[in-house]
Amino acid sequence: MESARRTAESLATASAATFDQYLRGLDSMAAALALHPSVVALSLTECDRLFEKILRGQPLIRNILLTTADGTIKGSGVPATNARSRIAMPYIQQVVTAGRPVVSDLAVEPLTQKLTLMLGYPVRSSTGAIAGVLALGLDLSQLHASFIRIALPTGAAVALTNRSGLVLARSSDADRYVGTTIEVPTLAGHGAQTAAAAGKDAVGAERVVATAEVAPGPWLMSADVPVGGIAGAWAPWGPPALAAVAVTGSLLLFLRTSNGVSRQLGQLRDAASEMASGGEPSGAAGERLDGEVSQLYDAFANLSDTLRQTRANLDAQVERERDVRAMLELLQGHIVRQERLAAVGLLLSGVAHELNNPLQAIMGGAELLERRADFPADVRDEVLLISTQAQRAAEIVRNLSRFGAQRPALPAAIDPRDVISEVVQLRRTDLEAAGIVWEVHTASTGRIFASFTEIEQVILNFVINAQQSIRSAGGADGLIVIRSSDADGLVRLEVTDNGPGVLPQDEAKLFQPFFTTKPFGEGTGLGLSVSRKIIESYGGTVGYRRNESGDATFYFELPRLDESRG
Repeated sequence: MESARRTAESLATASAATFDQYLRGLDSMAAALALHPSVVALSLTECDRLFEKILRGQPLIRNILLTTADGTIKGSGVPATNARSRIAMPYIQQVVTAGRPVVSDLAVEPLTQKLTLMLGYPVRSSTGAIAGVLALGLDLSQLHASFIRIALPTGAAVALTNRSGLVLARSSDADRYVGTTIEVPTLAGHGAQTAAAAGKDAVGAERVVATAEVAPGPWLMSADVPVGGIAGAWAPWGPPALAAVAVTGSLLLFLRTSNGVSRQLGQLRDAASEMASGGEPSGAAGERLDGEVSQLYDAFANLSDTLRQTRANLDAQVERERDVRAMLELLQGHIVRQERLAAVGLLLSGVAHELNNPLQAIMGGAELLERRADFPADVRDEVLLISTQAQRAAEIVRNLSRFGAQRPALPAAIDPRDVISEVVQLRRTDLEAAGIVWEVHTASTGRIFASFTEIEQVILNFVINAQQSIRSAGGADGLIVIRSSDADGLVRLEVTDNGPGVLPQDEAKLFQPFFTTKPFGEGTGLGLSVSRKIIESYGGTVGYRRNESGDATFYFELPRLDESRG
């Protein structure tokens, strides 16, 4: 009985510790997700895509669900047939009222229609108010599968229950027990304490049930172990004749068995050493052991499997927490960079405004001097040069003012050739200083309906990426070619460079947020993802093509404006 109790308590404690670490990892992941810009903005499309990607690496999570405070769905990791409806689940109001994470009771998840436990977390806006509720739905069927992988003694079972004994998952007979209530020993306190109680099953066999608390949630981990083995094989008090026969038999067999027991204990010691070093115990050695020594060997093997599984789970949890911490640091860096970009935008707008006044005076004065008929030809040429350069400076100032604007201009009918001209004006000096030759081929004649500033931002991102690619190669004779053309009702723009191109394994990730191949501090990983978002918002497509010579071409296509309809 005592051996069974200790085994049950050990199993309950180890299983609770493993599940406790997993829940803490979910808390860390949810905390990072709650700070993600798409989640804070309650962006439906972006959250769907983000949650679906996360679910691929989280087999124990059935769904990730984002709602507003009134229950309107703003993101889901699984397709929703009743897309974007309003749901009414108690955990939403509980999170909004308490302002902290909560755990729901066993309930049917509204989108998957499966029994689940919802872990709810508040999502706060920039002002600190609760803007939404993020929920992770645990997959109880997968919890059952994870319990099956735990090495258990024959006839033993592990179950996850709430404090009332409602079974949420079980290592065996899950269909029979999940959703029912069982009797579990009452804990005297919280934390790592355990409790055990003896009883009998339906056929009268003695069993011991032990429970341990799972700290982050209102749950208990219970282990059910049958009483058996060597504990009841010998009665401590028997008839005198039986005792005498036992003593005599023991004396007669002592010399014969001493060598065998010594040999078997040596094998057990070797097997324990193998387990301690992380290896697998030898199956052949186990077959040569007899009686109680064989049972002790099996107990060692079960304990080794349990410890090995726990260690693997802890290693995986550490790796998950490391990934979550890296994501959080990346998000924090992104917020800092966004604030810096906003400050730079304000600075650019102010500088452009201050430079515009003296430039207008210079241009006006040059225009008056050009009208003077008494100036010699050489003086007139100098005045013309002043006027031309002042107009060029004014054009650069207008570009800076537009690029530094906090809000993009409203969509309008624009000519891509005008946008290309302004981008070249912005980058001309930097490209010439880097020794990079640029060519512009504008074969397109059509116009597009879009924001001038946003299309300029996309082309500028392509040109800057091309320039950085050429610089990373460290070679001379850099070349950037900008082309525009019309085809099949579309306006197509391409930016090609003769840099080293993109590695094949990175091509699929080019337009993902935060992905960059540049050294730390030289890129945010947002330029191409923002460009894709801009182009797709106007009904276009954006992409990348590796050329035969190995260099890279980034392009986008937008619908050509049909001006014949007025």
